[in-house]
Amino acid sequence: MVMKNCPPQFKADAVALYESRPDATIRSVAADLGINPETLRNWVRAAGASRPRGRRTQEPAQPPAPLEAENAALRKKVRELEEEREILRKAARYFAGETRR
Repeated sequence: MVMKNCPPQFKADAVALYESRPDATIRSVAADLGINPETLRNWVRAAGASRPRGRRTQEPAQPPAPLEAENAALRKKVRELEEEREILRKAARYFAGETRR
């Protein structure tokens, strides 16, 4: 594994990014920055940054049912439109004289 010497400003920015995104994990922030999660964890500890443990985001007890139904209907419509688009593409290739095998 390649060892990187990161400038102090990059370390501070990485810690600030982690602190500014309460729903993000160390692993996800490290992946976004292209660094090892343990490296970021060490930087966060060294900076004395902390966030509350446990659930990071509050989820509603019951998601709104109308939105779920609407989302399901929209997903179904998207699938139908994608199928229709594929059929039209195949027909266009057929009528244009193109054949793919």
